[in-house]
Amino acid sequence: MSAATHHGSTPYYYVPSPSRHPAMAAFGLFFVVLGAGQWVNGHGWGAWSLLVGMLILLSTLFVWFREAIAESEGGMYSERIDVSFRWSMSWFIFSEVMFFAAFFGALYWARVHTLPMLGNLDHQILWPDFKAIWPSAGGGLTASPAGTVEPFATMGPFWLPTINTGLLLTSGLTLTIAHHALIANKRAKTIAWMWITVALGLTFLFVQGYEYAHAYSDLNLKLSSGIFGSTFFMLTGFHGFHVFIGMLMLLFITLRLMKGHFTPQRHFGFEGAAWYWHFVDVVWLGLYFLVYWL
Repeated sequence: MSAATHHGSTPYYYVPSPSRHPAMAAFGLFFVVLGAGQWVNGHGWGAWSLLVGMLILLSTLFVWFREAIAESEGGMYSERIDVSFRWSMSWFIFSEVMFFAAFFGALYWARVHTLPMLGNLDHQILWPDFKAIWPSAGGGLTASPAGTVEPFATMGPFWLPTINTGLLLTSGLTLTIAHHALIANKRAKTIAWMWITVALGLTFLFVQGYEYAHAYSDLNLKLSSGIFGSTFFMLTGFHGFHVFIGMLMLLFITLRLMKGHFTPQRHFGFEGAAWYWHFVDVVWLGLYFLVYWL
């Protein structure tokens, strides 16, 4: 049951009534994982399982978030709940830092340890044609001298990645302007700058999609293009997915602002989305330097 309170008062720590939402979310995720696993292994019904699971999961999250918003706007969340949300978002972002650290670590290990090791004298008998040059982009320069990795060209920093860097850095600035406008209780200005931020995030995704099309069609750079191709698409692809999630966060925060939600004193929903977006910006800067420049 919910925490007992007098009418119109805020509980010390709000405890919601028992809910079916966690079970329904887990139920939907089960069909998502089952369907995705079967689909990639050639079973056509896996696509339908994936679709059903996504519909269950998204509809559950929609209702769940709507109830949480109603509780927040109804004054049920005290300062203790605010602190709890801040810790939760902090740990979530920390888990995302570790997620990307694993992929950056794979890139580091391949370049600094694996490649030199395969090119040393001990391995010349097994791989006499191998040359320890990064990136391994052509015949005789691959980790597969037998030619199983097709020749490809690498993606440099100019111009699409540099344009996307400018877009993300600008979006971080516009988001900060919107935050200060909200603190100053200038709602119209906040909403305008938030829409600009959302538009910049959406533009980033379109530019990255064009970059991928260029990589596949013009550079023959694919996920199967050796360790360079796999690390390139895993890092940039997962980052693009995080940009998409962050853009959705900012979009829904903007829609809530238009409905009159948040005040200059209490707006952690806004702040949490901003934390996530700035995290995405920082990851991109590391990715831009380590993947496109080095």
